[in-house]
Amino acid sequence: MRLTKYTHACVRLEKPAHGSTAAADDGGARRVLVIDPGNLSEVEEALDGAEAFLVTHEHADHVDIDRAAAALEANPSLEAWAPEPVAVQLRAAAPSAAPRVHRAEPNTEFDAAGFHIQTFGSQHALIHPLVPVVANIGYLVDGEVFHPGDSFTVPHGLEVGTLLVPIHAPWNKIGEVLDFIIAVRARRAFPVHNALLNSLGTGLVEGHAKRIGQIYGTEYTHLEPGDSVEL
Repeated sequence: MRLTKYTHACVRLEKPAHGSTAAADDGGARRVLVIDPGNLSEVEEALDGAEAFLVTHEHADHVDIDRAAAALEANPSLEAWAPEPVAVQLRAAAPSAAPRVHRAEPNTEFDAAGFHIQTFGSQHALIHPLVPVVANIGYLVDGEVFHPGDSFTVPHGLEVGTLLVPIHAPWNKIGEVLDFIIAVRARRAFPVHNALLNSLGTGLVEGHAKRIGQIYGTEYTHLEPGDSVEL
């Protein structure tokens, strides 16, 4: 599986289609799944050729409704899964694609773009008592990649290979980020939710993540937007 990071919280996952052994760069058939095409991300690039996208929650930095809806209407094979408030918005913005927009719920399993998806968690992390808490779904893809959205939900009872870490947000602090990495104990971890960090903040926060992660068996690696890794 290939993981490509885009700005902020968006990632693209690709793998050979069933029966194909050729890499995507060699023109082989591929399956493409995208998570959280938000308004800080390169939505059109991420969704180019995708068969499905997943949305963790309704905040605009995780789903750009207008651009995602345009992609749904332009590509009749594109499907979406999202918490119901997001699904309602997508159906209204892309009426021709409404049957292809599915409700995502906690503790369920389904297949999307040839990937097996398991869902965890149910709500966004608390920002402040005066800021309403919204639904948030974390997605585990093919038992390998876990994207928690805006939460520190730990996928219970499973061994995660790759953790996407919300490294900086209005709702977290570095101690909580480190505890999340420790709790999941994935073999490897990469950053998401980092568009608001400058280079100084990135160095500080990720330095802790690398050092503490290593103690507990997690290799934390920085990725720039556009970087890809093979898992």
